[in-house]
This record gives sequence, structure tokens and C-alpha cells, in this order.
Amino acid sequence: MSRIHSGPIAVRALEIFDVAARLGSFTAAGAELGITQSAVSRQIADLEARLDVQLFARSGPNLSLTPKGRELAAGVGQGFQQIATSLAKIRTPTEHIVTLSMLPSVAAKWFSPRLGDFVRHHGDIDLRISVGRHLVDFRAEHIDAAIRYGRGDWPFLNATLLAKEEVFPVCTPEYATRNSLCVPKDLAGATLLHTDILDDWSAWFRAAHISVEVPSRLPRMEDDNAVLQAALSGQGVALGRSVLVADDLAAGRLVAPYEMRIPASYDYWFVYPAEKVPTPALQEVKRWVVNSFDKLAGN
Repeated sequence: MSRIHSGPIAVRALEIFDVAARLGSFTAAGAELGITQSAVSRQIADLEARLDVQLFARSGPNLSLTPKGRELAAGVGQGFQQIATSLAKIRTPTEHIVTLSMLPSVAAKWFSPRLGDFVRHHGDIDLRISVGRHLVDFRAEHIDAAIRYGRGDWPFLNATLLAKEEVFPVCTPEYATRNSLCVPKDLAGATLLHTDILDDWSAWFRAAHISVEVPSRLPRMEDDNAVLQAALSGQGVALGRSVLVADDLAAGRLVAPYEMRIPASYDYWFVYPAEKVPTPALQEVKRWVVNSFDKLAGN
């Protein structure tokens, strides 16, 4: 390889090389860094030209580090780790800020009632809640961490299980009495409130081994908070997700007329980018979230 470039090597090029070396794939590196595979390839080619060294051996779709590449990867990885450690030691006030993303229903039914507890125990942390139904782009949206509802198999994320969930009918005590909801088949005469969760009324009725025709033309709400509010207003029976209805059940605002519950397809997870070095503030937020979910489950 002949040298065709000269001059200083950009830190960005070394960052891209570090990610590509760690993941063993230009495509995966591009996905983690938020750039295209071709942009990664160009940066690596430019770095190899500047160093006059081949860093990766390419054989069709396979990619591996050369001996020189492994040597550079070890040094660059150690260097970035030292930089991260140094930055952590000279914490600036901005490191007291943590932006946490979550679903609107989780923000309304789980976080809001626990806001005071967080402030009492962590008043020095500037916690900012970002609410949305989409999978956030952590880097582009400046999100530190998220409470996600899923299977925990997101690539390039550090995921900690917070809670598994169950799904079951809930309504107000008055609605249950007024409609004589004594056994599951009594739901045939009730207004069934619909949302867009995978574990719907048909799944619950199948698990209960009863045949009830589920109306398809009733209003369907995509937000669990909205459907639970309808239930709290005495409009009908909702399929409650155990984490979201726990406080309302404990306070007696809602009741579960039947013992039959089905496991939800998804669970709750605390996630943040795998390459992120969590600040002490983020570690404290994670610890509080985990403890709060444990208390909710009675652990």
C-alpha cells in the first residue's frame, strides 16, 4: 500500500475504526454511529491510506482485523476508555442532567405518581422525561436512557429487565356491580374497551376457555392511558396491563373481576446505548427505576 494522504488523523476516523473493529462489520458500525456503510468504508480506506497500513482483511462478506489492525484497535480502545474515565472525573454540571424516554402511558400511570419520591431521594439530578411511542434515536434526540416495552433484543443497547407483565380485565367497582360481572361469560353483555396491544380480548377469552364474540366496531384507542381513563370513567371494561393498573387497583379505583390473567408478549426494560459510559447520575436514575419496579412487583 502506498501513501496517498498525509496530515493529522481525525479523531472521528479513529472513533469509526474503533466501532468497526469492535463489531467486525462496516454495516453494523454504520448503524451504531448513525451513518451509512459506505461512509464507514470511506473513512476506513482514508485511514489506511494515511497510515499506509492495511487494517482490515476483506474476503467477500467477511471482515477481520490484520495484525496491524489488532494492534491499533487495542491502543485506540484503551485511549477512548481513558478519555471517558477522565471526563467522568471532571464532571460538569451538565452531567447531573438525565433525559429518560418512555411511553405516554408509562409516564402517566407509572412515573407521575412516583415523581415526588424521585425528587425526595435525588433532588440533585435534573431528570427530564421525553414521552413518545417511537423507538428513539439516542444520539440524534439526545436521550440518555429509556424505559422500553418489548422483548429486550434491541441491537447495540444495554438492556436490564424491569418487570414482566400480565394482562387481565379491569373496571370500576360500580361498573362491575351494575353489570353483574360474576363470571367471565358475563362480559358478553359489557362494553369491552379496545387498545392496540398484541394480547387482546380474543387472546384473553381463549385463555379463559370461553366463547364470547368480540365486537370489532367499537372505538379502538392506541394509547393505554386513554383506554384506562375510559375504564376509570365507568365506560366499560379494559384489558389492564399489570404495571399500569397497579396503583389504581391498590387505591380501589379499579377492580379485577376475575382471577384469570395472561402473560403479556412484551416486558419492561431499562435501556441505554451499549457504548455509553453511564454517568453517576444515570446510574442513580437506573437504580431508582429498578427499585421502583421491584416495589411495584412486591419484591
